[in-house]
Amino acid sequence: MNAKRHPPTRGGNTDERVIRVVSYTDFLCPYCRRFRTVLKRLRQAFGERIAYTLRHFPMERIHPGATFAARVVEAAGKQGLFWEMHDRLFEDEPPFSESQILDMAREIGLDMERLDRDLADPETLGRVEDDIAEGRRHGVSGTPTIFVDGERYDGAWDFYSLADAFEQPVSERIRRSAHAFASLPASGGLALLIAAALALICANTPLAGAYHAFIASSFGIGPPDTPLSLTVGDWFSEGLLALFFLLVGLEIRREMTAGALSDFRAALLPVVAAIGGGIAPALVYLLFNHGGTAQGWSVPTATDIAFVLGILALLGDRVPAQLRVFIAAFAVMDDIISVLTLAIFYPHNFEAMWLVGAGAGILVMFALNRGHVYAGWPYMAVAVAVWFCLHAAGVHGALAGIVLAGFLPTRPEPDAGPLLAQAANALAALEIAQADKSADERDRDTVLDWAGRNLSAASERLLSPADRIERSVAPWSTYLALPLFAFSAAGVSFDADLSAPGALSILAGVILGLVVGKPLGIGLFSLAALKTGVARAPKGVGIHTFIGAICLCGVGDTVALLMADQAFPEGGDAAIAKIAVLVGSVIAAALGAAIIALSPGRALSAEEAPA
Repeated sequence: MNAKRHPPTRGGNTDERVIRVVSYTDFLCPYCRRFRTVLKRLRQAFGERIAYTLRHFPMERIHPGATFAARVVEAAGKQGLFWEMHDRLFEDEPPFSESQILDMAREIGLDMERLDRDLADPETLGRVEDDIAEGRRHGVSGTPTIFVDGERYDGAWDFYSLADAFEQPVSERIRRSAHAFASLPASGGLALLIAAALALICANTPLAGAYHAFIASSFGIGPPDTPLSLTVGDWFSEGLLALFFLLVGLEIRREMTAGALSDFRAALLPVVAAIGGGIAPALVYLLFNHGGTAQGWSVPTATDIAFVLGILALLGDRVPAQLRVFIAAFAVMDDIISVLTLAIFYPHNFEAMWLVGAGAGILVMFALNRGHVYAGWPYMAVAVAVWFCLHAAGVHGALAGIVLAGFLPTRPEPDAGPLLAQAANALAALEIAQADKSADERDRDTVLDWAGRNLSAASERLLSPADRIERSVAPWSTYLALPLFAFSAAGVSFDADLSAPGALSILAGVILGLVVGKPLGIGLFSLAALKTGVARAPKGVGIHTFIGAICLCGVGDTVALLMADQAFPEGGDAAIAKIAVLVGSVIAAALGAAIIALSPGRALSAEEAPA
């Protein structure tokens, strides 16, 4: 492979801001030919400000001969005629035979003897394969795939949409900045960290009075003193957190049907590990706490997966892919245990009659699912009713997200052929209507409306209602719901009274539960499962890397803070528990990251158990 290759670029010869456009292209792809006409118009409009680079991505199975065409263009580049050969291939309509492509090369004046030698040179094919490999690393799966200033462009391919992306008005710059931040592996963890830091600053500065007044302020829907009259902090924890639990539920469902939890022996290891990761930290906590403080046993049992996966992503290639899968599956089971803990051990002002209403809502969701209702809004409407009933019953309302996830319908993978025909038919009708200058404007509007509805229908069929809702909710959960909850829950004063009865035992129990109990429980239970042969170890995972990863599982934030509020509703002991969660999480993160960073990377043998 030729890793140092610098492909030729058209344009960019200007003192103004250069717009760098990269297109992964198949010379026999009809859509690449359509995009080229738009690109020519853009180059006329923007001139030398566009620096255009082509990268090869021949789809040989769909367009036989595309790889040969790419090799010829690369060979032509060695004679200084890369763009001339590129343009010549796009002048005629494919398919092309190899002899026709060679005739085109002869037409533009290539030295054919040298061309034959360069085509036989492995370096020429290597350049094409380099582009293909790079494209796959960046998620390219079809052509053309366009990148603008290093960011993948997934918008419409028409002139005006691309021109907006090139010009970058204020709205586009904000969108691109947000997209760049969201694409960071640890962006979700960073958002939580920033929110928690802001809460700590507010709670430990002159802003403390205003901060606590805001969190404790009442915000009601309807008459006062009703189930919907909550504080701002309660809305953040019980209302917005339902979005997080919805995503947790969808992840659990996906892993159980087609993911790491679908194979019994592979699934059993993270299940057993999660059980151990819940029992051991609770026991460590109870070693230090008896009587009234014992009710906080659940605080060190919850792992914050956003932080853990973010740290693993930052450690890069030192973390094997199989270990990431194990940790993700472990987190799913850990979330299940946390949800059950909230539902069973911390109901407040329990009113059993409201559970009848919640049950009725669940039955309605079941009926919608069995009736193959694929619109998402009926499920969302019933989920709101279930949330209200759970909250009124004294059960944490956010659990309605888990219920909704269980009933959102999925669909079999769509047949691409009919969808392609539907989309092509709509676009062809639109193209004909626009080209017909004599057509009545009302007729063109009718065709535009019909084409839009067909394209929307074809697009919606690509995703099930569960997939659509997950994609819609995920950003709101990651960058709004969880940070707002962290902002409301992490605002504890460092002036907390450590001399109060039980304060030091809570502090020690939570910190040691996270830093010692969590990895100890995961490791010992995993060891037992592997030694007895009931579970299978992930392949290629080193013993040191595994130990570092389970130490990272001692990072507890979002759900652990919620557990603290539920276990200590009076607030004083909750503040101590939250401080302990923050301290223990920092220690666990530093310890786990250091062990992985210093790991020799040796693969785990079959006889070595804790993996």
